[in-house]
Amino acid sequence: MAKNIVGYGPRPAGEDEFAAHPSGVRGRGTFSNLSGRFESQHRVLMDDGWGTLEGDPPKLKTTVAIDATRSIIARNASPDIPFDRSINPYRGCEHGCVYCFARPTHAYLGLSPGQDFESRLFVKPKAAQLLRQELRKPGYQVRTMALGTNTDPYQPIDEKYQITREVLKVLRDFRHPVGIVTKSNRVLRDIDILSEMAKDNLARVAISVTTLDRELARTMEPRAPTPERRIEAIRELTAAGVPATVMTAPMIPALNDHEMEAILERGREAGARHAGYVVLRLPLEIKDLFREWLEANQPGRAGHVMSLIRSMRGGKDYDAEWGKRMKGSGVYAELIGKRFKLACDRLGLNQWWTPLATDLFKPPPAAGDQLRLL
Repeated sequence: MAKNIVGYGPRPAGEDEFAAHPSGVRGRGTFSNLSGRFESQHRVLMDDGWGTLEGDPPKLKTTVAIDATRSIIARNASPDIPFDRSINPYRGCEHGCVYCFARPTHAYLGLSPGQDFESRLFVKPKAAQLLRQELRKPGYQVRTMALGTNTDPYQPIDEKYQITREVLKVLRDFRHPVGIVTKSNRVLRDIDILSEMAKDNLARVAISVTTLDRELARTMEPRAPTPERRIEAIRELTAAGVPATVMTAPMIPALNDHEMEAILERGREAGARHAGYVVLRLPLEIKDLFREWLEANQPGRAGHVMSLIRSMRGGKDYDAEWGKRMKGSGVYAELIGKRFKLACDRLGLNQWWTPLATDLFKPPPAAGDQLRLL
């Protein structure tokens, strides 16, 4: 069934949506705000003949709404990720990373995976309360809880809402293992909790460093902390006794993959003992958003980058097959994998791996619990 086409220019005052602007929006990762794949209307950019597309782009403010979720632990059975449960305190992410694989989830909310994803955010204020309830359920089996698997738990709005810290307090009180993935040095705010948990092998943190090039980071990850601050976060976490991993993710051929060894070296110098990588994933709407960004910011190499991406995805923009979606396939993907292993061997990364403790789990006494007789 064909979609209706609705075209208009920059967002008028008071409206919540617009299609795009030729020069993008300052401080935002994507150029477009096209409708999600489930919508009956599709918005395209049009000039009304009055020069409405000239001049500065419209200002895009961040809005925050309440997500009234009734459960907080998300489960998965994916064979190519090392966890089966996760918590995401927020929907959407203000970091605005153009390549973010979580963008398509905003379509389920009737919003755009484009600029809506990075500006129309949702918080889960009852996350800690719900987590306590779920961890107390009879028969709960302990596995490492992952934070930051979909959207970043330390994105800018967490400074105000601090939901991530409240979640960590619950995990600490229950002596529950947690693994965090973030590209923000804001994780250092909670170093007191993390260092306490790490003493009992209950916490580790992975810091994602996509590039060491400040200019590339500014356009590709506009509201994420600078690469230098992320490296420094690894240093401070390690000094506090919190095991830190440096993640070179995503690796984008002919754009940032040449930096892989340098990023691993910087991470190792800062104290990381483990490392990981993921090649760029372009599921659903992301392929169009990334291609648009690439042609605007890297016009001289856009065709080459996309050609190499397809060479790692069986000739397509993306291949979601288990076992291939994270690392890709083909000659170029194999080359990235070999380079990663050689660099890790040379730097002494990934020489050992100790699973987080799962045998210390113990729900703390709750108000109203009957005193046990000794």
